Formats: sequence, structure tokens, C-alpha cells
Amino acid sequence: MNRKTIILFAALAVLAFGLAGCGSARKAARATRVWKDYNVGQIFFKDKAPHTKGSAIYHAIIPDPEQYIADAAREVLAILYESPKDSITPVHKIFYSIEDTDGISAKGGGRGRVSIFYSTRHVENSFRDNDTAKVLFETRGVLLHELTHAYQLEPQGIGTYGTNKVNWAFIEGMADAVRVAGGGFDGPDARPRGGHYMDGYRTTGYFLVWIRDTKDPDFLWKFNRSALEVVPWSFDGAVKHILGPEYDIDDLWHEYQVAVGDIAENSSR
Repeated sequence: MNRKTIILFAALAVLAFGLAGCGSARKAARATRVWKDYNVGQIFFKDKAPHTKGSAIYHAIIPDPEQYIADAAREVLAILYESPKDSITPVHKIFYSIEDTDGISAKGGGRGRVSIFYSTRHVENSFRDNDTAKVLFETRGVLLHELTHAYQLEPQGIGTYGTNKVNWAFIEGMADAVRVAGGGFDGPDARPRGGHYMDGYRTTGYFLVWIRDTKDPDFLWKFNRSALEVVPWSFDGAVKHILGPEYDIDDLWHEYQVAVGDIAENSSR
């Protein structure tokens, strides 16, 4: 498939994606309106694989990467925080690159300087059925996850991401919770069955969004903020802090598993 054909497919996909997701787009626009003037940091985009098919596909579906990343950043901030007046993790510069490499995407850096790479090979794999709408959907979802890592708060008093599983589960679970809340996964079918709330990623993410939907509509930003307010941090300490002392994380997980049909109501915990 040549570049012109890819661009044509991309244009049709963007139109279809926009029509199919107009409801969620309106919701995102309302949510991010308050963040429109927030400085998300300088964004620097670099194509490190300009001769790859994945690069051509990426540029066809995202003609203005810097603006696209900035818009996604404000979506993330609108989920992670109550308002721009919150104590927000500072991000001064974002270095975003597309690269001809294995994997999907990853965030690095710190102290206000964030680096994110996105694999052109993953873009190509997502385009196997010539489905540019699928590529656009996946690209946005991955971006929401990685930008969450840039702006989210980190639990205190329990070690680091690399040394403590609770910390790791919070960081990766919150990133996928933002992706779920932002419409970045393909509905209920993307939710893993079973598992444990400490498994991180989608397993934790869908659970956190379920708590938001059933217990407190502000739960996600309160959960993020709990990283500063609950020290030493724990999942149980966070839900008690947010929902009340009568709540227990294991009871909530059991209730969730029953509600989504993963276990029977009378199953042992």
C-alpha cells in the first residue's frame, strides 16, 4: 500500500472515528474546557523512523502531533485532578518520539522532563487489516496511559515503583484507569476476567473505574490525590480515606467481581 492510499484510508478513518465517538468527544470537550489554558509543558515531537510504513501511517492519522499530545494531556489532567488549582506533578517538557523498535510505548525521565517513545512497528501491526480507525483508537489509548505516568502523583512512604508492588500496582492501575475512563479501551471486552486488584494495568484500572461508577463519581481524582494524603499509602487506606471507614478494599473487590459476573455471589473470598 502506497503513502497516498494510506492517507486516504486515514482520512476516512478519522471521519468514521469522529462520528462514532461524537458522544465521548463532547464529554471530553466539556471535561477539558476548564484545562484549556493550563500549561501542559513544551512538547517536542521527533520522528526517528521516517522511512517506515508505521511512520507514514502515524503522520496520516495525526498530522499535528504536538497539538494532539497537548489535547490528550488535558484529557488526562481532567481525570486525574479536580481543577488546575490542585497540587499537580509539574511537567515542563515532553519529548515524544516514534521509533522503529520492539515493544509498544514507554515513559521515562523525571523532574519535569518527560520522554515517551511509541513504536512504529506497533503502528504497523495495528494496521494489519488496513484499519486506520483501529490504529487511531489504539494510539490515543496508549498515549492516555503514558501521559498519566507523566502527570500522576506517586504513593508516599512505601518504597518506589521498582521496589514495592503496591506502588507499582497504583502507578500502572491508575494509568489504565485513566485510559478506561477516557474511552481508550474497546469496551467491556477489553476487561480482564478474575485476577486481583494488585495486578495493575487493566485489571486494576477497570476496578477503579467501577468504584467511580458505583460509589463516588469523583473517585479517580480523589484516588490520585490520596497519594499525598494517605501516608504510608495502601489501597485499603485510600478507599477508607475517600469512601469512609466502613469500606474495605477486599470487600469492594469481591463486590466488583460479583457485579461483573466473574464469580458467583456466594463465592468465598
